Amino acid sequence: MKTAVHFGAGNIGRGFIGFLLAKAGYRVVFVDINPGLIEELNKSGSYKVLEKGDELKVHLVEGVEGILASDEEMVAEKIIEAQIVTTAVGPGVLKAIAPIIASGISLRLKRSSKPLNVIACENMVGASTFLKEKVMEKLTPEERQEAIKKVGFPDASVDRIVPPQEGTFLLDVSVEPYFEWVVDAGGFAGEIPSIPGMKAVDNLRAYVERKIYTLNTGHAVAAYLGYQKGYGTILDALNEKSILETVRGAMEESGTYLTTRFGFDKKEHGNYIESTLRRFLNPALKDAVVRVGRNPLRKLGPEDRLIYPAMKAQQLGITPHNLCKGIAAALKFDYEEDEEALKLQMMIKDEGIEQVLKKVCGIPEENPLFEIIKGYFL
Repeated sequence: MKTAVHFGAGNIGRGFIGFLLAKAGYRVVFVDINPGLIEELNKSGSYKVLEKGDELKVHLVEGVEGILASDEEMVAEKIIEAQIVTTAVGPGVLKAIAPIIASGISLRLKRSSKPLNVIACENMVGASTFLKEKVMEKLTPEERQEAIKKVGFPDASVDRIVPPQEGTFLLDVSVEPYFEWVVDAGGFAGEIPSIPGMKAVDNLRAYVERKIYTLNTGHAVAAYLGYQKGYGTILDALNEKSILETVRGAMEESGTYLTTRFGFDKKEHGNYIESTLRRFLNPALKDAVVRVGRNPLRKLGPEDRLIYPAMKAQQLGITPHNLCKGIAAALKFDYEEDEEALKLQMMIKDEGIEQVLKKVCGIPEENPLFEIIKGYFL
C-alpha cells in the first residue's frame, strides 16, 4: 500500500488533505505534537468526515495512524517509505518541521533512489518553496545536490472551510462540501501522483492569489468587522447588511487587481465572489470570528490578504475603501486569548497607529491609503 506522511493532524489535516490522500488509496501517517490526537488515531485507526451542505454526507476514513513529532527517528523512517509528504500546520510552523523532514530526506537518499514530493498545503503564497529553503539548509552540500534531482516541493493552493468542531468523538471532523487543491505541475519530482481532488496546473500563481485575495480577504474582513460589532460567528456578522456589502466590496476591489493581473474573466470572477459569499453563509458552518481573525499581525503583513490587494487596487487607480475599513477593524482586534492581538494593541498604545501602519503593514506615510486607514481607525 502507498504511504503518505502528513504533518498536522488538526481539522484541516484530517478533514481535507488526509481525507483526499486516504480516498486515493494511501495509508496516511499523521505527525503532530498533540499526544491525545496521536493516541486516538492509533487506537481507532479511522475517523469520519462529515460533509455539511444541503444534506449531510458522512465519509469513513480508514487505515490511518499517528506519530508524535518528537519521535524524529520514527518520522524519518516513515518518510523513507512514503511516496508523498504533505503539511497543514500553519505557515508559522513550517520552519519548525523542516529539520524533521530534512532528517527523513537525508536517510531516504541513502536508502532509496525513488522520487519524493513534499507539498505544503498552507494559506501562504509559495509555502512549499519556503519549506524547501528551510529543509535544504539542514542538508549537506552533497545531499542538497541529490535532493534537488529527487525531491520535489511543488507549491499549492488549498481551499476548504473547516470550522471549529462540535462532535463528541475527538477525531471526527465537519467540513463544507466545496474544496480546491491546486498544485504546480512543474514542481513535481518524477510522475505527478494520481490523487482525485488534486489538480496539477501550469499557472498556479493565478489560483493561489485568486484564493487568498478573494476567500481569505473576504473571510478576514467579515471576521474583523463582525468582532467590532460583537458578533460571534461569520454567519451572524454577514446577516448584517452593511457588513455583507463591505465584504462584497472588499472582494470586488481585490478582484480588480486579480482580473487585471491574471486575465480572469470579469463576469466569471464576479460569480466566484458570489459563490464564496454563499459558502460563508452556510448555516451548518458555525465559524467563530475570533478563529478567522486570529494572528492579526501576520494577516496585516504587506504580502497578506488585506494590505496586498489594497495596495494593488490603489496602484490601479481605485480607492479601496472597503478593504481599508477591514484593515482598520483588524487593527482594533483585541481578543484577549490571541497573543498577536495583544501584541498589536500594545504596539499601537506604545508606538502609535502611524508606526504600526509603517512597520507592520508596510504602508509608506506618503501613500494615500495611510490616511484613509487612519481615518477609519480613529
